[in-house]
Amino acid sequence: MSQIITPDICDAHPEVRILDPLFVNLGGREAFCGPIRTVKCFEDNSLVKQAVAEPGDGAVLVVDGGGSTRCAMLGDMLAAQAAGNGWSGVVMYGCVRDVDELAETDLGIQALGAHPRKSQKRGEGQRDIPVTFAGVTLSPGEWLYADNNGILVAEARLPLEG
Repeated sequence: MSQIITPDICDAHPEVRILDPLFVNLGGREAFCGPIRTVKCFEDNSLVKQAVAEPGDGAVLVVDGGGSTRCAMLGDMLAAQAAGNGWSGVVMYGCVRDVDELAETDLGIQALGAHPRKSQKRGEGQRDIPVTFAGVTLSPGEWLYADNNGILVAEARLPLEG
């Protein structure tokens, strides 16, 4: 795949939607892209755990964690499982933990920040629905592109040069 440089993508495709600059790049892959799959949950990562256990096929897991900064929704074990199952990345509208290990994991991870406390596991939440945060609605099947400059969403896969 061509190199992902979000400023160049914005220049070539002004129709892309740009998430508000709230996220920190914490994964081992600084740039990543793929079709979106979604989880909506609040301080309960049961459905995140379920999703990363499935084949990712190069997709990006977009998690609407309600913007909570009171616990982590992804840690080293789930990130390693996601990488092993072929996920391209995770965008977490919430926090993650085990950041030193995440930085060594072959997975793109962008989150609001780090928190040492794990989440609850009550089996609550929804999957594969449109989610809205950071000024953008992200729907399953759309394409997400992320690097150190930001996160973009397009209705379909973009032809990238490079």
